[in-house]
Amino acid sequence: MNSIRRRTLTLILVLLFLGLLIMTAFNLHDSNHEIDEVYDAQLAQNARLLQGVMRMPMASEQHAELYRAFNQALSQAAPKVDGHPYESKIAFQVWNSQGALLVHTASAPSFTSPQVTPGFSDVTDVTSRKWRAFVLDDTQYGLKIWVGERDDVRADLVDRIVRHTVVPNLIGSLLLAVVIWMAIGWGLKPLIDMAKTLRARHSGSLEPLQLTPLPTELEPMQAALNRVLAQIQEVMGRERRFIADAAHEMRTPLAVLRVHAQNLMEARNEEDRLESLEHLIDGVDRTTRLVNQLLTMARIEPQSATQEASSIDLVATVRESLVQLTPWVLSKGLELAFDTVEEVSLVKVDAGAIHIALNNLVTNAANFSPPQGLITVRLVKKEDHYELSVEDEGPGIDESERDRLFERFYSRGNAQGAGLGLTIVQAIAFRLGGQIRLENRPTGGLRATLDIRRF
Repeated sequence: MNSIRRRTLTLILVLLFLGLLIMTAFNLHDSNHEIDEVYDAQLAQNARLLQGVMRMPMASEQHAELYRAFNQALSQAAPKVDGHPYESKIAFQVWNSQGALLVHTASAPSFTSPQVTPGFSDVTDVTSRKWRAFVLDDTQYGLKIWVGERDDVRADLVDRIVRHTVVPNLIGSLLLAVVIWMAIGWGLKPLIDMAKTLRARHSGSLEPLQLTPLPTELEPMQAALNRVLAQIQEVMGRERRFIADAAHEMRTPLAVLRVHAQNLMEARNEEDRLESLEHLIDGVDRTTRLVNQLLTMARIEPQSATQEASSIDLVATVRESLVQLTPWVLSKGLELAFDTVEEVSLVKVDAGAIHIALNNLVTNAANFSPPQGLITVRLVKKEDHYELSVEDEGPGIDESERDRLFERFYSRGNAQGAGLGLTIVQAIAFRLGGQIRLENRPTGGLRATLDIRRF
């Protein structure tokens, strides 16, 4: 069920009808009980009134006259003229101790065997009609008084109660359902208005929503939509920057490659051809490094500084990266050393970010190291963070251009560099909640230090 209004209305109606059903069943049970109590009390009261009349002190001849007057008056009852339709459904009979019938109503039922047990009972007459009866045994005067009421009297009353309660409740519930449907529609109108506003926006519009007035329940939805829009803007901004950077930086290398390729085609001798081929290979390598760095930047930037990461062993991670870099460093005629006093260091960071940062720092150090130079990687534990530093024996940096080294595509003294290495490391430092520092060593060379939070 996709409609909130229909789902809400269905739930309300189910609960409403279930509640009405339970209350109706309870009321019906309670009404039946109360009706039985009241009518039984009336039967007992009528029996005792008859007992009082039958006990009147008079001669036996007068009693006989009283019985004849009783029977005559009761036999002349005309419910359709001056009585009540229920008169024929209420009856009484009085027997003496010898079992002779003294007084009875015209509607009094006949039984195959007279009821002899005092008290209330449900009996059936010879015509198969059911009666609710009360028998009063007057042993002092030798009388047995029977007062009865047909069961359809009570059933008719219960039917009337049901018709007068359940039917109005059912009709009222249907009317209430219509009112609730309209009320839910009114309550959902702000949500409908928000949907209309969103549909009316231009497909390329990423401006935050500012809907006023806005119900409290929809404020979290608007805030969530605005966060999504901001994230989309950020992603699109990164894509535009990446495309612009790639277009800007790839233009020159591709043009150079074209020149080298033309020179190769126009070479007049083997020596010129080999020279042009070497320049072409160097240009392809530089372009490849540039593409790899651009892709690394695109992969690093979307990461959040608060992204959840698993715990890693920092010492083992750094050692693994250096093992992979050692063959390349040795091919450059350099030495690579790792200095740490820690055996195990658990931190919650992305191991991939450590590999990328260390690869760029060692590559930078190798590009500026003298032949047979030493590159030293140190891992030092501080109070709340680790310091991962890479030291080389190169010329160091000019203090005036320290800040420019972190700019995109700024490459100092390295024609083959893309100018993105330190920019990538700085992005990783921000992601790890730390910083990257560059400082000249007193003994010569540069030290690049990356702070990594321990917690």
